[in-house]
Amino acid sequence: MSATRTLLGLLRASHPEPGLAVTLGSALLAVITGRDVAGVVAVAATVAASQLAVGWHNDWLDSARDTSAGRLDKPIVTGNVSRRVVGVSAALAAAVTVPLALLSGPPAALVASVGLVSSLSYNWPLKFTAFSVVPYVVSFAALPTFVVLGLPGAPTPPWWLVAAGATLGGGGHFANVISDLDDDAHTGVHGLPHRLGPRWSAVAAGGLLAMTSALLVFGPPGSPSLLALAGLCGAVLVLLVGGYAQVRSPRSRSAFRAVMIAALINVALLLTAGAVL
Repeated sequence: MSATRTLLGLLRASHPEPGLAVTLGSALLAVITGRDVAGVVAVAATVAASQLAVGWHNDWLDSARDTSAGRLDKPIVTGNVSRRVVGVSAALAAAVTVPLALLSGPPAALVASVGLVSSLSYNWPLKFTAFSVVPYVVSFAALPTFVVLGLPGAPTPPWWLVAAGATLGGGGHFANVISDLDDDAHTGVHGLPHRLGPRWSAVAAGGLLAMTSALLVFGPPGSPSLLALAGLCGAVLVLLVGGYAQVRSPRSRSAFRAVMIAALINVALLLTAGAVL
């Protein structure tokens, strides 16, 4: 197995699309909340390491199920990277997350650690239960909390920012799973979206993401600007288009990609809010 093939396989096993979106969104939030350059880099590095750990841990754990389901989009299944390499990489990424988080101070590092453990608990065992959405809610609520606590004096994050993180995570969970419902059910995964079914999962995803946008527009003090209201409309439109495309092609990733675009729009909404703290 060539080194290039292994590296590319390792990259694909990390779930690069959501990992990059979450890392970029966290870095932008760090800029918006007033973290200096070193602080922004610390946030990006911590979140990137955490995302890599979670993605690799997921594929390492699921390799047997992915093989059974014939998931040719999974590099372990296709032999592009070995399960052992993915597992070791997950452990290393998780190990460096905590010292990287400490660059933002002990309170922030504690929250980042809680977010990492919560995310790993989704991979096992909560993914198989009706509580599968809980790690997403907890981990995404932890993200803005981690960013804000890294500021001088470790200020308390505003409630609406933490709530927006929680609803973003919940919506992302439902959207992420929709295209894999059949494969997951075949291999014994029965999380909350599987119990609700594709239609209600799509409704839950859209509703939670719309709630995220509303929190970011109406949560900050003062009246929302016209630009913020336009962003809210844009996010809702993206979600509607993504939901429609998902219905037309149930095995596509349209809904999840719509969620990532809406999430970046939500970060942009923060830019229109002025001072977050």
